[in-house]
Amino acid sequence: MINTDHIRNFCIIAHIDHGKSTLADRLLQLTGTISDRDMTAQVLDSMDLEREKGVTIKASAVRMDYTAQNGQDYELNLIDTPGHVDFGYEVSRALNACEGALLIVDASQGIEAQTLANLYLALDADLEIIPVLNKIDLPSAHPDEVAQEIENLLGTPAEDIVRISAKEGLNVDQVLETIVAQVPPPRSSTLDAPVQALIFDSHYDSYKGVIAYLRVMQGEIRADDIVRLMSTKAEVRPVEIGIFKPGMVPAKSLGPGEVGYVATGLKTVRECRVGDTLTTTRHPASEPLPGYRPAKPMVFAGIYPTEGEDYEDLRESLEKLQLNDASLVFEPETSQALNFGFRCGFLGMFHMEIIQERLEREYDLDIVVTAPSVQYEVVMRESGEVITIASPAELPEEGLIAEIREPWMNIEIFTPTEYYGAVMEMTTKRRGIFKGQEHPAANRVQLNYEIPLSELIVDFFDQLKSKTKGYASLDYHFLEYRVDELQLLEILVNNDPIDALASIVHAKNAYYKGQALITKLKELIPRQMFAVAIQARSGGRIISRANVQAIRKDVLAKCYGGDITRKKKLLEKQKKGKKRMKMIGSVEIPQDAFMAVLRLDED
Repeated sequence: MINTDHIRNFCIIAHIDHGKSTLADRLLQLTGTISDRDMTAQVLDSMDLEREKGVTIKASAVRMDYTAQNGQDYELNLIDTPGHVDFGYEVSRALNACEGALLIVDASQGIEAQTLANLYLALDADLEIIPVLNKIDLPSAHPDEVAQEIENLLGTPAEDIVRISAKEGLNVDQVLETIVAQVPPPRSSTLDAPVQALIFDSHYDSYKGVIAYLRVMQGEIRADDIVRLMSTKAEVRPVEIGIFKPGMVPAKSLGPGEVGYVATGLKTVRECRVGDTLTTTRHPASEPLPGYRPAKPMVFAGIYPTEGEDYEDLRESLEKLQLNDASLVFEPETSQALNFGFRCGFLGMFHMEIIQERLEREYDLDIVVTAPSVQYEVVMRESGEVITIASPAELPEEGLIAEIREPWMNIEIFTPTEYYGAVMEMTTKRRGIFKGQEHPAANRVQLNYEIPLSELIVDFFDQLKSKTKGYASLDYHFLEYRVDELQLLEILVNNDPIDALASIVHAKNAYYKGQALITKLKELIPRQMFAVAIQARSGGRIISRANVQAIRKDVLAKCYGGDITRKKKLLEKQKKGKKRMKMIGSVEIPQDAFMAVLRLDED
């Protein structure tokens, strides 16, 4: 048996901006993994976007060598987890690769929605939870109250909770000692046991192919082994295997309990999925580790190049992004208004925002992103067949549809009690169904709702933050598909339907949304030489209309004096010209119009 007593595998879970990356920096400094000369803020967050938004987007891992106060040497493997609810599956895989978790709570903010969401994931994975109170140096901190909140939640005595300031480095050494003392070591295993290694993340390297980040559960992976991925059945001889310190350092083998990487040489991340089990042909495992599931997009939007000639550049950029992000899916799409582009599927709104920003920054593209929509299930009247649609343009004719089902989510909103009414009103207005409430602390309330995903994706989070002055937090997860009275809302400009502005709405909201959209479009569409009619159509009838007035030329300016019939003749001539112009004229729709759907609720 291989002795794994001196290995500790742990992760850090926290709400956004509670100091997870800062604590990781201090741990790397204290253990001497990174020299002071090479130290930068948020060293594990390699993307500029991660640093700007204060949230980890891509998981990473690092090995630290630590000599404890008892004189023993320990190998500490920190597996950093993504910090947003959209990446919940990646978080669950990273948790399964650990035996313990540091639960970081901001001493000024207290427990928030994602703190709890990730905590429940950690408890499901049967991890040892070590609560840590961060930012105790802030003037607004109230550590005693927050420590009491944590005691009520976890049962850990308030006086035993480690209190630190990761930014100042205060008491961080106590965190390392607590990890050594409380996190259990990995289960021992023999080197010739069937190899099972959990892939908790992967990225694409242009020289070494797909690099799988993995935790060896049992057995040993050697540099000369042929490895097999159990869900995709791919077999390869690794280009290199090694460990993270925090850069990639080659090694001859990875034993039980160790965390490292295997450079597979594969050309796409789709062949090496997060959550898959890696084994070897020398000692193959009979079955994979449990919990693997393919990533499922929840939010869909069209991405189009502003200039038609950039279409191929956009395709190449999306393919490059997909090499590193298997959860991004896309397929070609054509729109009457925007020409050629792609229908893209994302894990959530934050994931969509990240992809959009990366396309604009890293690939220098000018793009138009249509309003996001969700995936609906449509039951056909004749055959009873269930088809899935990701775009309103794909919806069959009304007479062919028996019913439409939309995705519903369970959401938990954490808010100070003073904003209780504002949050209730906002959520109910968006078809939310109240399920219950809890009071985790004296002045905070947790509201549990069921709500359609289509109401959640547009600007729910922004509105929640503005109504609660930034204090509320939100967590959500998929519940089920439900039948409802849904119908297509189409926008017609000059009698032509604009597919990129179409949306699927609830029957009772169709009139209000149609009218609001028409009012907004009337402001945004520039005046032409002819009158332009903008109409909203839903349920087979026109429900709202507005006219953009024509730019008028004063044809009577040169007609002074004389008989009235001369003036009438000129006006009739102009009328015929306008009519002909309207038949052959096309209306240019500005980019702002496609985002108008998003901003309806802000006014």
